[in-house]
Order: sequence, then structure tokens, then C-alpha cells
Amino acid sequence: MSTDDVLAGVGPRLRQLRKEREVTLSALSETTGISVSTLSRLESGLRRPSLELLLPIAQAHQVALDELVGAPAVGDPRVRAKPIRMYGRTYLPLTRQPGGLQAFKVLEPQRAIEPDPRTHEGYEWLYVLSGRLRLVLGDHDVVLTAGEAAEFDTRVPHWFGSTGEGPAEFLSLFGPQGERMHVRARPRRGGGEGGGGDGED
Repeated sequence: MSTDDVLAGVGPRLRQLRKEREVTLSALSETTGISVSTLSRLESGLRRPSLELLLPIAQAHQVALDELVGAPAVGDPRVRAKPIRMYGRTYLPLTRQPGGLQAFKVLEPQRAIEPDPRTHEGYEWLYVLSGRLRLVLGDHDVVLTAGEAAEFDTRVPHWFGSTGEGPAEFLSLFGPQGERMHVRARPRRGGGEGGGGDGED
């Protein structure tokens, strides 16, 4: 199943889930902080889904994120890992409980797209398993290598992705504002500051 096929099925699934729970768009908007128009466009397929939009909706409905995406199961069925493919990046959910802190293993391919920093509510923690990951956070532009971590308030303009020099594999933990992580990494000195090539979202 292609990425477009997976994303095309998200809208109808969101509408069905909301109808089953007898929740209006206005009520869901109030719970998630997402505008009624955006929710409506998501359900009709006029707005492409993103983690920033799907996470609060999954938390509001108290379902696992992969239930919204409906991605096919892969690997050992006992693990029950379902990949979520969005914008050329693959997310493997590591948490099953809806709401609260969400953990993902992320596979970032080698790409070359200009950074596009954005903001949203929440707090995020990144840990690089392999490769190099570029992080643009406010005025900082750093490259994280294997074994390095970073955490930040997602209300600060941020972007992370490929350095353009090869693929990267990293862990991402995302939670509502205030649920901070316990590991903090400072920007790398020397070659890490300001480098990283074109990067990717």
C-alpha cells in the first residue's frame, strides 16, 4: 500500500470514529484546539494529515495513533508494530496507550529540502540512533549524531530532518506541554553548529 493510499483512508476513518462517539466537530475542536474548518477538511480529504493534527485527535478519542492511520502490520506479529508513513518519513509507534506521552522510532531517508520551521503545542525529545539529524530550533541550527539527544518546547519554531548526507534513524518522544523528558543535550560545538546541508522536514 502506497503512502497516498494510507493517507487517503485517514479522513473517512476520522469521520467514522467521530460519528461512532457521537461527537460534533465543534466539540472535537474545543477538545483538541484544532479549528472546525481544519477538522472538516481532514475528514473530507482536503487537508493532508500530519502528526501535529492526528496526535490530539487520537488523544481526544482515546485511541492509538495507528488506529487512525490504519497502516498495515509488518514484522513479527507479536510486536504488533504498524508503520506510519508520512511525507517520505516512516514512523514506528512504540507506545500503544492513547493520550499522554507518545514514542516513535523514526526512519529519515536521505533528502534535500529546505527547512520549514513550525510551532505547535507540546514538548519533544529526540535521540539519534544512527546517521546524522539536522535540527533547526529558533536561532539554533545544529547536527545531532548517533548517541546525541535534544529536547525542546514545540511552541518554539522548529524543524528536523535529513542533513542530505545519508539516512538517519532516531527516537522521538512527544507529549503535551509540561511533560518534559529527563535527558537534555546541549548544541554540539565546532562542526555541529550551523551545518547540515539542506535537511528535511
